[in-house]
Amino acid sequence: MGIFDKIKGEFVDIVEWLDQSNDTIAYRFQRHNNEIKMGAKLTVRPGQKAVFVNEGQIADTFSPGLYELTTQNLPVLSTLRGWKYGFNSPFKAEVYFFNTKIFTNLKWGTPNAITIRDPELGPVRLRAFGSYNIRVADPAQLIRQLVSTDGLFQVDEVSDQIRNMIITAFATWFGRGNIALFDFASRYGEMGETIRAGMQQEVQQFGLELTQLLIENVSLPPEVETALDKRASMGILGNMQQYAQFQAANAVEASANNPGGGNQALDFGVGLAMGQQLISNLQGGQAAPPAPVAPPAALTTPPPPPVQIQWFVSRGGQNLGPFTPEQLPQNGLTTQTHVWRSGMASWKLAAEVPELATVLASIPPAPPVS
Repeated sequence: MGIFDKIKGEFVDIVEWLDQSNDTIAYRFQRHNNEIKMGAKLTVRPGQKAVFVNEGQIADTFSPGLYELTTQNLPVLSTLRGWKYGFNSPFKAEVYFFNTKIFTNLKWGTPNAITIRDPELGPVRLRAFGSYNIRVADPAQLIRQLVSTDGLFQVDEVSDQIRNMIITAFATWFGRGNIALFDFASRYGEMGETIRAGMQQEVQQFGLELTQLLIENVSLPPEVETALDKRASMGILGNMQQYAQFQAANAVEASANNPGGGNQALDFGVGLAMGQQLISNLQGGQAAPPAPVAPPAALTTPPPPPVQIQWFVSRGGQNLGPFTPEQLPQNGLTTQTHVWRSGMASWKLAAEVPELATVLASIPPAPPVS
């Protein structure tokens, strides 16, 4: 090999980047002190852009395609250098390749709970997390702001900064949004898009674009979630008086089927009945308010009707009710029917309950057998 061939071999003939990673944003082409030969081939693959930098100044930018490097397609670089060495002279320039694909599923989350004022619950603390996508929008701006002389610029070098920006935007938007906690889940998509659009200009100053921001979950402290579960349970139970009566009736029947043994259902039913009785006693034991001035006789409000006692009957292994005393004959009451009401310790035959004597007397006897 002659001297000419040796010198020629030091010149770079092909400028390209084959990306073997999934997280590289920018890569500086390695020349190893070799100069790029005028007329060399530049290959920019789909999803890439190439930027030439000469002595700290950004020169030419190339989109995907195959190029032969000449003074015709390197006009800015030629102007910067003056190109006094002639058309076939080699040149030195830094070539940066940028990956313009969308980098997906980058995670964000609040490291500490954020305190907001909920319109229904008042001040509460919440945490949130989700994901976001970014891509390179302006390679030249990205070089100026972040890459600089970094020969291998990867996603994790900018993801922390964007994550912090998202958390700040999230807290600011939630503080101004005045959205009730109960409506959060139905508005995740809307909130994510609003926050993304609001911080887009701030992200673009780095030469990047925030293409998507997803809110995947907003969670509350465990004690607040427990309180909300209890509140929902109370709404499901509905009328607590009827629920207590029903549970107590079932508990007495379960105890009758298991004499002499502990019964959790009985304990629960008796507890409900005792709680109901306690509330009734407390309400009845309150100090009477001062007597109001009696209105004229014509305007006197009539007293409220007496409260009907609710009865349960047992027939065919099932508990039926509650019924008023007048409804019992219509539901098969006889002297041998087991009955129960709130305040009774156990089921009894109707014939053994003095309160039902009048009702039983109104029931005609069974017809004679012919």
